Amino acid sequence: MVTKSNVQVTIALTELDLDEEELQAQVQNLLPQLREVDGVEDADLVAVTDVPVGSKALGGFELGTLKALVNPAFIKPVFEFFGRLSNKTFEIEVEAYGEKFKVKASSKEDLTFLAQETQTFLNNAKNRQDSKNG
Repeated sequence: MVTKSNVQVTIALTELDLDEEELQAQVQNLLPQLREVDGVEDADLVAVTDVPVGSKALGGFELGTLKALVNPAFIKPVFEFFGRLSNKTFEIEVEAYGEKFKVKASSKEDLTFLAQETQTFLNNAKNRQDSKNG
């Protein structure tokens, strides 16, 4: 559940050259680092109960996927964190204020652009919610 003050970001790392166990190990190594990023309130692996139908799972978790609860004012540092991981492809879903959007990124430049687009999305979604409530 996303609150007014936090944004849920789900990040799936898609590495075709890694087997399932290597991919999951890489994601588990990223998790403590993600928790240290400014604005990240909580971060964890995505449990199988949260997995969309048809997704792969390993050890009770969605394969290669993390989720983080982020303060909307700090969305840029999260994208910068993943931008440091060169040559990785990410599927990113952002959910806030009852709205979602999903994108793919495969370079630092993509992630920099998506950080800006995400901030615009968050501002617009918040304004729409405020209009409904006000």
